[in-house]
Amino acid sequence: MTTNSTILVTGGSGLVGQAIKAYTDEHPLPNETWVFLSSKDGDLRVRQDTDKIFDKFQPTHVIHLAAKVGGLFANMSQKVEFYRENTLINDNIMENCRIHNVTKLVSMLSTCIFPDKTKYPIDETMLHDGPPHPSNEGYAYAKRLIDTMNRAYAEEYGCNFTSIIPTNIYGPHDNFSIQNGHVIPGLIHKCYIAKKEGTPFTIWGSGTPLRQFIYSLDLAELTVWVMREYHSPDPITLSVNEDAEVPIKDVALAVAKAMKFEGEVVFDTTKADGQFKKTACNKKLRSYRPDYKFHTMEEGIQKAVDWFVANYETARK
Repeated sequence: MTTNSTILVTGGSGLVGQAIKAYTDEHPLPNETWVFLSSKDGDLRVRQDTDKIFDKFQPTHVIHLAAKVGGLFANMSQKVEFYRENTLINDNIMENCRIHNVTKLVSMLSTCIFPDKTKYPIDETMLHDGPPHPSNEGYAYAKRLIDTMNRAYAEEYGCNFTSIIPTNIYGPHDNFSIQNGHVIPGLIHKCYIAKKEGTPFTIWGSGTPLRQFIYSLDLAELTVWVMREYHSPDPITLSVNEDAEVPIKDVALAVAKAMKFEGEVVFDTTKADGQFKKTACNKKLRSYRPDYKFHTMEEGIQKAVDWFVANYETARK
């Protein structure tokens, strides 16, 4: 990007937004100005608020991370809200990008919006091959429409809109809630409490399900690369290799090691395991970035644990 650019990041205060901020602070380009939005800047569900944000900042590029998100129970009990609010946010962002002649829009999707019944590994071409899992269909269909509309805006208006599909993200600034957080931040918080109270570190389930995890700073670097270099409306999966898929048990033990927890580690097999695996294929990413080196799980978890311990009082939990 040679001319001056203003890059607007929606959801800028969250896990990925803060990782992009850390990455761009460390690797600044003289012609780029970055603006990280939070909910204080306006309600993206409201068209007038979104219009005002675009009028104020006049972005040339947008990385769209903002979404209504929640855990399993919230998704099951509020399908209407997950569908409507995400659809409103996405429509307001996309239409403003068109009106303001934004050079590039990158929106974030999720592997959980893929068909429930599918073969593995999943890749970008399978997104619309069948219905998503019934538990999160409101969220999933709203997110799938981003991909549909990226192509529609390209065909009708020549817009350069695309989307990224990350696997399980973790890192500093995550939501470390034990009830509502994702796997790694939940385990980090649990292990912290077990160490402090001298109780066993209890993991729900058998620890056998397999997952691919991406450290938030790696995802940030690749997202910025997509914005600068990847120009196709078709989505791209940002994930570690298939052979980097790990059992939850290994994740829990890596958390215990990083936390220097020396007590008992217990797997509570009365709790459900969830889906055994959700392997994603990153061949498309590797065709562009064959030599990209991801943090190992151990390196990433150590950094996430250190951040949580240092920021315990203010961390989301």
